[in-house]
Amino acid sequence: MLVLEDGTRYEGRGYGAIGRTLGEAVFATGMTGYQETLTDPSYAGQIVVMTAPHIGNTGMNDVDGESARVWVAGFAVREPARIVSNFRSQRSLDDDLASSSVVGISGIDTRAVTRHLRSAGAMRAGIFSGQDALLTPAEQLDMVRSGADMRGLNLSAIVSTPQPYTIPARGERIGSVAVLDLGVKASTLGYLADRGFDVVVLPQSTTVEELKAIAPSALFYSNGPGDPAASDQHVELLRTVLRDGIPYFGICFGNQLLGRALGFGTYKLPFGHRGINQPVLDRATGRVEITAHNHGFAVDAPLDEVSESAEGFGRVEVSHYDLNDNVVEGLNCLDIPAFSVQYHPESAAGPHDANYLFDRFRDMVLASRTPETTTNDESGEA
Repeated sequence: MLVLEDGTRYEGRGYGAIGRTLGEAVFATGMTGYQETLTDPSYAGQIVVMTAPHIGNTGMNDVDGESARVWVAGFAVREPARIVSNFRSQRSLDDDLASSSVVGISGIDTRAVTRHLRSAGAMRAGIFSGQDALLTPAEQLDMVRSGADMRGLNLSAIVSTPQPYTIPARGERIGSVAVLDLGVKASTLGYLADRGFDVVVLPQSTTVEELKAIAPSALFYSNGPGDPAASDQHVELLRTVLRDGIPYFGICFGNQLLGRALGFGTYKLPFGHRGINQPVLDRATGRVEITAHNHGFAVDAPLDEVSESAEGFGRVEVSHYDLNDNVVEGLNCLDIPAFSVQYHPESAAGPHDANYLFDRFRDMVLASRTPETTTNDESGEA
């Protein structure tokens, strides 16, 4: 049974692990890429409802994961594949869900669930199977309503790396980038290394002193789950870095935290953007990009004017916005070397329309280098 906090119930069959799980019910609109979705740390604490009706037909493998584990709190599908048919598959989706202790449900009308969530908004939910399915509806609903609300929830410590590690630059080295791991995806790190950065991945608890000790050429804030309003320490760290003139690029959660650092507010979207088919307008080029999204919060900034940062960082413009609902999808600082986007240009899974943003970041870092930093970089220092 899938139970929503407003009392709506959907009866289906147990899928994956058997038992009970609680989380925020959200829907993802991608027709492919379920392995990337499941292993994306940004989905921590969420029960993901897949709108595509047939899930699991390509199985699972050891290559396409965006992290070392499955992060979703629960998984709801309409029709799980009975047979895996793909030459890259190493095991079934059902097996991975079970081994990862992810409680799921199948055989429900996931598009009906999606329509309900679009109308009522994302909400707390629970999946109950096995003995837990025998609990009374009142008992199940009480458990759902006692679950955590995503508002005010900080999940960074759960998904972040416990220890720093480094991925060496590929090709011509141009410097180092410190990546604050708030739930980073593996493909993001690969694309940064491909641009010539030594990628130094840091725990979310990294202090200003620890960051300055490694003297990075640039700073990157990753995607991740939770409410940006509950991440004050990350905002203050970013403000310090921006004042020091270190180039910055942020993705998803990193966009929301840049917004807060600049003095803008954030808010929770009714049902969020999740999927690989979101149309976004790049205001600089007029080009519409089809992009991958996974966010339930957004930055509150004016679309049609250049703003002055309330925190003293100069002029800021909204660089991208979503054509479905005008949600801010990117920020560009005009007086300091910093920009961010709300979506996922690493395209795993999803289209490659926005991959150029990694090149833009590389160009910004190169343009900001002084003769002194150039000499240090050529000697092998960060």
